[in-house]
Amino acid sequence: MTDLDQLKTDALTRIENAPDAAALEALRIEFLGKQGSISGLMKTLGKMTPEERQVQGPLLNGLRTETADAIAVRKTMLEDAELDARLATEILDLTLPAPEAPKGSVHPVSQVMDELAEIFADLGFSVATGPEIEDEWHNFTALNMAETHPARAMHDTFYFGDNHRDADGNRMLLRTHTSPVQIRSMVENGAPIRLIAPGRVYRSDSDATHTPMFHQVEGLVIDKAIHLGHLKWTLETFLKAFFERDDIVLRLRPSYFPFTEPSVEVDVGWQDVKGRRVLGGDGDAPGHGWMELLGSGMVNTRVIEFAGLDPDEWQGFAFGVGVDRLAMLKYGMDDLRAFFDGDQRWLDHYGFSPFDQPTLSAGVGAKA
Repeated sequence: MTDLDQLKTDALTRIENAPDAAALEALRIEFLGKQGSISGLMKTLGKMTPEERQVQGPLLNGLRTETADAIAVRKTMLEDAELDARLATEILDLTLPAPEAPKGSVHPVSQVMDELAEIFADLGFSVATGPEIEDEWHNFTALNMAETHPARAMHDTFYFGDNHRDADGNRMLLRTHTSPVQIRSMVENGAPIRLIAPGRVYRSDSDATHTPMFHQVEGLVIDKAIHLGHLKWTLETFLKAFFERDDIVLRLRPSYFPFTEPSVEVDVGWQDVKGRRVLGGDGDAPGHGWMELLGSGMVNTRVIEFAGLDPDEWQGFAFGVGVDRLAMLKYGMDDLRAFFDGDQRWLDHYGFSPFDQPTLSAGVGAKA
């Protein structure tokens, strides 16, 4: 008992007088480390008789606990004292000039979304958003996608469990496109309508050009006497402004999408410049070609009906394109997965200055 009391007094006194964190850590090792004096005493419990352990066990455990608590208290006191000293001596001089290289940059996806919003705002489009957790009706049914459509399969879509359904019994899922925003906007606001819907979407796919989560922007125009010519002009105007080239040439190919009729795939012409494909020029000319860029078409009459509008009075067009794909084409990126790796070196190379906001007058793609 006398030895334990002496050890306890010595330990607590030395801990209380520890001058800094390094000295405190040395004391912790001396008393509580694997070869520490208190740890050594704890190891002797196994050699004692049951009667001795019954007496010595609580004493040794109490000694170890008190020592550990004293170390924690002293550590907190030393850290608080160090912080107080720093606060008393460190001064932020607000008159100092800004650093030559400002820290932080805008991610290419955010930059491209700002560019899209700037371009389409000039064309009279508003920006609409919607929930990323959707129900089957808005994500599939209202877009004229049959129950047997492959996109509804489990291997393509992230569904929640069967116990997650809305009030009408529809299964909940992570939206596979931003088209539900179009449906919600038509239902809530009616027509005429002119909007883009950028945002995150989710599909069960992953490789160099696909990720489980990516970004998409969809456009919708609903008005009277809308035809395919309006769609082509809108896309040409948008792509010329986005890629900042006047020689952008489009080719529309017949296709099929459940929510548009007629549907068209949009190809953009490219030309070979020093072994690299650069958008612009006639795709049928020598050294040129066509690249599939986006899907579009006239809004299906059934979709207009699902939104509560009269298809005999209202017509419209819609289109959709991957934001990440647009960024890759414009800024020369070759792997979609790098967008989500969190590699600071990649962002240092491709990131944009937060002070360089896209404007049509200064150039939507101007880079600091």
